[in-house]
Amino acid sequence: MPKPFTRAEAEEFFARLKKQTPNPKTELHYVNPYTLLVAVALSAQATDKGVNKATAPLFKTVNTPEKMVALGEARLADAIKTIGLYRGKAKNVIALSKILLEQHGGQVPKNREALEALPGVGRKTANVVLNVAFGEPTIAVDTHIFRVSNRTNLAPGKNVLEVELGLEKIVPDHYKSHAHHWLILHGRYTCVARKPHCPTCVVRDLCRFKDKTKELPPEKPKTSLPVKRARR
Repeated sequence: MPKPFTRAEAEEFFARLKKQTPNPKTELHYVNPYTLLVAVALSAQATDKGVNKATAPLFKTVNTPEKMVALGEARLADAIKTIGLYRGKAKNVIALSKILLEQHGGQVPKNREALEALPGVGRKTANVVLNVAFGEPTIAVDTHIFRVSNRTNLAPGKNVLEVELGLEKIVPDHYKSHAHHWLILHGRYTCVARKPHCPTCVVRDLCRFKDKTKELPPEKPKTSLPVKRARR
C-alpha cells in the first residue's frame, strides 16, 4: 500500500499547482449563477467544450429561469441537441427553472440541500455551483479529480463521496477555494487517463503512482496540406 500524504506534502502539492496556475477558473462559460447551474447540469457525460458550443448562442438571450421557461422544452432541446442525453437534460432544465421561480424567487439557492432538490442536480453539480458562484470551499469530484486523487494517493477512495471526504481532510484550508479547479486542470491536461505526462508534472516526486511514464507520448504528425498545381 502506498504511503498516505502527510500534511506537509499536501501543502507542497497545492503550492506547486497554485504556482503553475495562480488563478484557476472553470472552463464552462456562464454569465450568472443561473446559467452556471444550467451549464453544469448540461455537462454531465459531456465535455465543457461541447457544452460551451451549445450554450454560447443560448445564453445570449436565455439567461434567467423566466426566459428558459418561456423558451420551452422543445426549443431548448433543439438548442442543445449536440450534447449527449439532450432530451432528458432539457426536461430537467425546464423543471428546475420552474422550481426556482416557484420556490426561490427566481434565484439560485446558496445551500446544498436546496440545490440537490432540483431535477438533474446531484452533489457534484451542487458543489460546483457553491464553489464557483458563491465562493464556498467545496470540492466537486468528477472523473478527473477521482483519477488524480486515487492515482497520486492524495485522497484515495472507492467512490466519489469517499474521495470528496478524503480531500476535505487533506487539502489545507487556504487552498480549498481553488482546489477543485487545480485538480480538474491537472487531470485534464497532465494526469490524463492514458499515458499521463509524468515527465512534465510539477508534483511528480510527491505522486505515489508506481507506473509513472518515463517520456512524453509522441506528438501526432502534422498533416501536410496538398500542394496545388500551377494552372497551365
